[in-house]
Amino acid sequence: MSDIAVVLLVFVVLTAIGVPLFAAVGLATALALFLIDIPFTLLSQTAFTSLQPFPLLTIPLFVLAGRLMEVGGMANRLIEVARSLVGNYRGSLGLVTVVACMLFAALSGSGPATTAAIGSVTIPAMREEGYSARFAAAVAASGGALGSVIPPSNLLIIYGLVSETSIPRLFLAGIVPGLFVTVVLILVAYFVARRKGFGGGGAPFNWRAFRTAMWEGKWALGAPLLILGGIYGGIFTPTEAAGVAVFYALGVGLFLYRELNLAKIHEALRFTALISGLLILLTPTLAFGQLTAYYDVPTEMERLITSITDNPIIVMMLIGVFYIFVGTFMESLAQIILFTAVFLPVVVALGVDPVLFGIFTVMTCEIGFLTPPLGANLNIAARITGISIEDVSLGAIPFIFAYIVGLMFLILWPEATLSLPNWLYGVSR
Repeated sequence: MSDIAVVLLVFVVLTAIGVPLFAAVGLATALALFLIDIPFTLLSQTAFTSLQPFPLLTIPLFVLAGRLMEVGGMANRLIEVARSLVGNYRGSLGLVTVVACMLFAALSGSGPATTAAIGSVTIPAMREEGYSARFAAAVAASGGALGSVIPPSNLLIIYGLVSETSIPRLFLAGIVPGLFVTVVLILVAYFVARRKGFGGGGAPFNWRAFRTAMWEGKWALGAPLLILGGIYGGIFTPTEAAGVAVFYALGVGLFLYRELNLAKIHEALRFTALISGLLILLTPTLAFGQLTAYYDVPTEMERLITSITDNPIIVMMLIGVFYIFVGTFMESLAQIILFTAVFLPVVVALGVDPVLFGIFTVMTCEIGFLTPPLGANLNIAARITGISIEDVSLGAIPFIFAYIVGLMFLILWPEATLSLPNWLYGVSR
């Protein structure tokens, strides 16, 4: 058995028996270093350099900003805007949940955070109006996954750092597919609710209520305009934009909405520290990525795939199936770091834009949020609803198809995804 086969076997076994992912990757990497007689100092050097890039600060800052906006009253205002916009339709609260998730995604940068912020309000409201717990949890979990593709996105930041791709270009490229998937999710929620007979109550749409909700939520709606407008207007970098977002959330929550206090700020800091701890995955996974280059895995993978087909559409579909499978049991952060180094050279050689592949990669991670046993969004929605993750998983199946439609949209019509970054920055070839 070859060295690489032994290392992969050890990694799979450690993961299967429940060893934490950063430890499983670290031990497999250490074994690989031992087998090829490379000093273990590679791990310590990677540990130091992996956390050095300045843009990494963007992730904890956006997490903190999103949490402050959630507990500071912005999430509730966005839900009211969505409610006034949707009006009285069959399954209207399900549609409100999707629209509110789309709006909050432009603040949080995180799928699980979006699910928690919006679902904690809309799931109880749906239950009170007679929606099933399964549907309420599934629509919140699937809508929350939008937080990973609609900018700013923490996963896009990680992909940008790993692949050395422009983060502003990635953010722009996420807008069109994010809106497309939002529309498909709304359609799915409407037809499921119509078939099940959910909703249909509440006030019909009227301009006065809409204008009132927009006015009340103007500071919440202004946050993504400030963040993205500042980035693309050349006023500040994505990292600086994240810092501005934190101070904006503090200012609005403390002095305008007056819903922030010291206890909520402390809780937001604690939440940020816990989420940012996931960055520990960077150290072993980046070292593991360096080993894949040493073993020439990308070249071997390219040779294997092109021996089957050199059609970029079919190759992207094959990679998508693999990513979705891996996403059922692997943390999205590790998935991006480990496999970008393997598959990006393959697709680039076939003419696929690295920006497009970044959106594609993150969208497959969104499907991973909705598939057990890991399913971060499923776990959060199940906890809010009080039902099992298996029950939520069954309810999420129609919504998973919405994301698969989104993947096909990316693969078959790449120009739509790349139109905004190419228009603003020119074609990156």
